[in-house]
Amino acid sequence: MLNFLRKSTAHRQLVRDLFAALTRQARQPVFFRELGVADTVDGRFDMVALHAWLVLDRLKAAGMDDVAKQLADTIFTGFDEGLRDLGNGDMGMGRRMKKIGDAFAGRMSAYDAAADLPAMAEAVLRNVYRGEAGHEQQARVLATYALAARTHLGLCDPATGKLDFGAIETTYA
Repeated sequence: MLNFLRKSTAHRQLVRDLFAALTRQARQPVFFRELGVADTVDGRFDMVALHAWLVLDRLKAAGMDDVAKQLADTIFTGFDEGLRDLGNGDMGMGRRMKKIGDAFAGRMSAYDAAADLPAMAEAVLRNVYRGEAGHEQQARVLATYALAARTHLGLCDPATGKLDFGAIETTYA
């Protein structure tokens, strides 16, 4: 019995560590200052979603589906708390969370389907930059980062709770 509790505590700590790592990376100022991601609730949501996709993808590849599910639950708890911090009360919260859930799932599907740089750049342009003209180069740079981060994360052992997303290059090709 005590072994189960110890494992459960370690499991919860791992999920907290992974959540902290992905949100810390998603909040890097370079995304907002140099890559033109809107520094708004929507822009921050999109960066968390992109980094969540990277981490969830890595967890699934490592066969850590239970950790991936708990991490997704933790991410949504964070979204809920964020909405409440912005002054949203219980009235309509279910509707708002459903909308967020649909948006999150759509982004996960779009990134899963992006098999190469052009497809990832298109998904990033559509989701992060809302398809706005003039952001094509930024979308390509962010997509290049995402694909490189996916490779870096593939070299990490997610069971440690420490993640290496790699460098964030802002050079426009």
